[in-house]
Amino acid sequence: MNIQSPDTDRSFAMADVADARPRRRRWIVIGLLLIVAAVAVSLFLTKRGGGKPAGADAAAEAGGKTTTQRVTVVVPGRSASSATISATGTLAARREMPVGVAGEGGRVTAVLAEQGQWVAAGQTLVVIDRSVQTQQAAQLRASITVAQADAALAQSNLDRARSLVGRGFVSKADLDSRVATRDAAAARVAVARAQLNESQALIGRLNVRAPAAGLVLSRSVEAGQIVSGGGGTPLFRIARDGELELQARLAEQDLTGLSVGRPAQVTPVGGTRTFNGRIWQLSPVIDPTSRQGIARIALPYDPALRPGGFASVVITSGSVDQPLLPQSAVLAEGKTNFVYVVGPNNVVARRTVTVGQVGDTGVSIAAGLDGTEQVVVSAGAFLNPGDKVIPERRSAVAASAR
Repeated sequence: MNIQSPDTDRSFAMADVADARPRRRRWIVIGLLLIVAAVAVSLFLTKRGGGKPAGADAAAEAGGKTTTQRVTVVVPGRSASSATISATGTLAARREMPVGVAGEGGRVTAVLAEQGQWVAAGQTLVVIDRSVQTQQAAQLRASITVAQADAALAQSNLDRARSLVGRGFVSKADLDSRVATRDAAAARVAVARAQLNESQALIGRLNVRAPAAGLVLSRSVEAGQIVSGGGGTPLFRIARDGELELQARLAEQDLTGLSVGRPAQVTPVGGTRTFNGRIWQLSPVIDPTSRQGIARIALPYDPALRPGGFASVVITSGSVDQPLLPQSAVLAEGKTNFVYVVGPNNVVARRTVTVGQVGDTGVSIAAGLDGTEQVVVSAGAFLNPGDKVIPERRSAVAASAR
């Protein structure tokens, strides 16, 4: 049996008092924090409700009333802008000339042009061995000499016979025979000369020459190679006068709005320079599979333009008069573009539009607007068709600048 003394009871009582004081202070602090939090929440709800208590908003919503939103609108009107078409294509020679052997061919003895070299019209590019043809030409020259001698003898016999006809030593029939002999000898001279000319022409064709001045794009022949005529692989490919072009593939509907002479800016893939050109030919047919045609854009020679490479092009197709909106006003849903229009009684309606050109100044609208509508400048998820708003009008220039 434990018996506590009075001193022990006083010690426990003093300990309880000491523990009670910190607990009381904690509860005071917690109470103050709760009061501060309640005041902050009350201020937040009052500010959000425009000075009205939260219960007022709930009551308003219960009664079917909503707060009218203020939106910025713009009347775009119609403005002229440059219509452009972007595409890609392949660089090529505007007039590419394949050069091959025109004669019978033979062994190449010399190649006198290199890839990337400029050549003049008629310049010799390849020399083919002509030793056999040279001997044949010499033989033909000798045959001409023989034929000329026969013709001279026949003419002399004819002259002698004519002098004897009057004295009765030569008959008329003999004279006619000598005339025929003389004519045949003269014909043989002409044949021999023609054969010699043919041989010399064939020898001349053993020199492969440039058909026109231009830039050598490719070379596929070496000395010692056996080449032949008949339309085989070209020995050289030459860009006439060094003129180049971009063969841009365009959609069928884009081709209808273009014409020869339209300016274009070409940028080779991987490059930073832009080259000015003009359309010089439009494809008269459309590929039935891809529904595309080719616009050929003439370009001046430049070492940075390499035939066979790819390039992008921007073609100026003319000027169009269309409404112009800031990009923030045009929304997209899938493949459909639309805007919000503030109609009568300030009620919002959704309007489907067709987007034209997109540039730094804004988005042109090809269809869907006539330019007199009040279009919401920035319509996010907070706006829905049928909402009633308070429109605040802004100039089209200021809206586009944003």
